[in-house]
Amino acid sequence: MSARTHVAAVDLGAESGRVASVAFDGERLDLQVAHRFTHQPHEVDGIVRWDLDGLWGGIRQGLARLAGGEHDVASVGVDAWGVDYGLLDADGELVDQPTCYRDDRQPRARAEVLAEVGADRIYSATGVQVIDINTIFALVSDAREHPQRLERAATLLMMPDVVHHLLSGSRVTEHTAASTTGFYETGSSRWTTDLLDELGVPTHLLPEVVAPGTDVGALLPDLATGRLAGARVLVPPGHDTASAVVGTPLHDPGSLYISSGTWSLVGVEVDAPVVSAATRAANMTNEGGYAGTVRLLRNVTGLWVLQSCRRWWQRQGTELSYPELVELAAGVPGLRGIVNPDAPEFLDGRRTPERIAEYCERTGTPAPQGIAETTRVALDSLALAYRHVVEDLAVVTGSRVPSVNVVGGGSNNTLLSQLTADACGVPVFCGPVEATALGNAATQLAALGELGDLHDIRRVVAATEPVTPYAPRGGEGWDAAYEHFTRLVARDRERQGLGVAAGD
Repeated sequence: MSARTHVAAVDLGAESGRVASVAFDGERLDLQVAHRFTHQPHEVDGIVRWDLDGLWGGIRQGLARLAGGEHDVASVGVDAWGVDYGLLDADGELVDQPTCYRDDRQPRARAEVLAEVGADRIYSATGVQVIDINTIFALVSDAREHPQRLERAATLLMMPDVVHHLLSGSRVTEHTAASTTGFYETGSSRWTTDLLDELGVPTHLLPEVVAPGTDVGALLPDLATGRLAGARVLVPPGHDTASAVVGTPLHDPGSLYISSGTWSLVGVEVDAPVVSAATRAANMTNEGGYAGTVRLLRNVTGLWVLQSCRRWWQRQGTELSYPELVELAAGVPGLRGIVNPDAPEFLDGRRTPERIAEYCERTGTPAPQGIAETTRVALDSLALAYRHVVEDLAVVTGSRVPSVNVVGGGSNNTLLSQLTADACGVPVFCGPVEATALGNAATQLAALGELGDLHDIRRVVAATEPVTPYAPRGGEGWDAAYEHFTRLVARDRERQGLGVAAGD
């Protein structure tokens, strides 16, 4: 490839990060990962926090490799997971390490908030799915249990923009990241300060919100060396799912996308928020997308359940890769044990294999025996969770989903991909794996004038990497399993005070 323009895409996930150089030659993108690194949250002062120092160290190492590379880098942009935030003091220094959405304080604060204002109040104001991980619940916890954090703070930035601040000194947050908070109205692009006032959360911390593609300044001098000397910081869609959807070559109009990783973000792209009794009942969220689009979706606990199982087995002395786990699961019967991946007992990732067995026994399906069966339960259940979103979207939009497009790390899971086609009864198209980084880079290239609109971006992504198709095989058992699954979801939602979903 004779590349014309290079940009740097920093893609941060809940378990790992990567810094990639993405080249564009006028027809295709060429992504080369300069550095990959792992990270995990840890408990400090009784709160689970992200290791921002470790994250920043990994990012700097990747950028240093690009600085010493062969090609000039025109720009740098960062995407990351949603909902979490960092607090800056008046001098632009972080107050402390950002807290993690998996901390136990989130469910406690959610219960308090729902008792005071109700889920309908939050949903009608924002159109955002009400779940434990919402930013609003962490902020309420800060205001009531850790007020010193907010007293020291001058600005709140969402996680990708914490890194943009470290890169350029900027103090703004990007639209798609803001839309994950539970106190931002995506349709009108404004913070819902009246809701925060009602809950006693200070609103002077809220920053200016900018659109994806905004130039927030040059790299700071200590970073702008070598091939990075002239680089600008261009914010992509900051929420990693928003970047992933940009990098998804949708097979059909109205196709479902699944950004599959630790979380699975499952939905469709629409022109405006859909906030109704039906979407509220289905717990659908309206999050900001690129170029004025809206992502109507549901957050599904994705491969987190399997990841938690794998960590547990590692601690017990059994080291198996994900492909090895998939191969084991493919060799045992499916649709025996079934769980709801979004049940609250799976959120913290502790004792997950034991909790899967306990959940199955308690809800009327056989408890899995051993690693292969437990892995199969996790994957079967995730495919059923995807079908649940498909069915609910048909209710709230009035249209059946014609196909499913899976991107991200989970698109490499051949068994889950086939199970998804079987469960949903529609073709599934998998890839690209690096859709998030490609979407991140493509929006930078569009801001630089190298690419056109969203259609043009997806045309280039489709030309960059082929997709793998999976046809539904039919077969008995899925409808009965799905009926059982919907009962589990209704039961768990009732336990959490959220009511039932639209299709139940």
